Amino acid sequence: MTGALQQSRLQRILISAWTRRGWLAWLLWPVALLFGALAALRRGLYRTGLFKTQRVPALVIVVGNVVAGGSGKTPVVMALVRHLQARGLQAGVISRGYGRQATDCREVLDDSPIEDVGDEPALIKHATAVPVFVAARRIEAARALLAAYPDTQIIVCDDGLQHLGLQRDLEICVFDDRGIGNGFLLPAGPLREPWPRAADLVLHTGAQPAFGGFTAQRTLARHALRADGSQVRLADLAQGGARPLLAVAAIAKPEDFFAMLHAQGLPLARTIALPDHYSFDSWLRNEYAGYTLICTEKDAVKLWHQQADALAVPLVFTPEPAFLAKLDGLLSVLLATRLNPTLSSPHGHTTS
Repeated sequence: MTGALQQSRLQRILISAWTRRGWLAWLLWPVALLFGALAALRRGLYRTGLFKTQRVPALVIVVGNVVAGGSGKTPVVMALVRHLQARGLQAGVISRGYGRQATDCREVLDDSPIEDVGDEPALIKHATAVPVFVAARRIEAARALLAAYPDTQIIVCDDGLQHLGLQRDLEICVFDDRGIGNGFLLPAGPLREPWPRAADLVLHTGAQPAFGGFTAQRTLARHALRADGSQVRLADLAQGGARPLLAVAAIAKPEDFFAMLHAQGLPLARTIALPDHYSFDSWLRNEYAGYTLICTEKDAVKLWHQQADALAVPLVFTPEPAFLAKLDGLLSVLLATRLNPTLSSPHGHTTS
């Protein structure tokens, strides 16, 4: 695990450099200019039609970001899917499956090996029970999903704001408290593309939005989940027990998870922050046998295979009502247009 911790420290150093225009950012700025030129050329090729976008017979909502690193997209995807389900709409999810070892197009099943589908697609499947497909090319995942589930009305694309090969009907751009950082493109800053840029909805997942857009509330559930689905009240864990509490998180901002556990009154004896998408292949259960292990749901889909007694604390992610109202208004128009295609031309972001 030493290598993973070193990797985590290096990631934090780079992320810290992206918060300001210091010497490292300026040193990398010429490379960022080249990155920006290549990205602009690529967008131009799609805009002129030399590179083709492809449409599928379902509405496509892309949930992505312009900032490298985790910004809370997966909780947004799950909240969005649950909202669509509550409206009686048939939804599915596609993803590249970051970090997976397989390269084919496949459906994510309840028993799919995490290394073949990725931790976030596995979590989405576990939490929502909708069809989830992964592929290196999202258009392939979308087509496979519709072939297997032809009644699907809406496909939610987890990430892929810069994947212009799949035509989309709505774009949701997600930000956390970092905002756009120092405003430089990669690698001098965190931006994958220049901001501002066109987007249908902007959603901030952090507590302190850096600029305008909709907001969301992030809290922990009042319970933790065992591997068998049963629950343990956090209030009971806060009272202490035979074993001290160890919190582990392999997410973009593990400190946030630890802080939320502390806010719930849990007396954490130890915390371990690991790199995002850490596989837990080298996790040594015996090393932590004296602790009660607490983790995120994303980590639990991997960790439960190694340590079945780990407890996962779900994140409750609630977009503000105005965001959902705006989303519903846009969807109503798009669904009506699809049902009556002669009413207007399709809406899409082929050049974003």
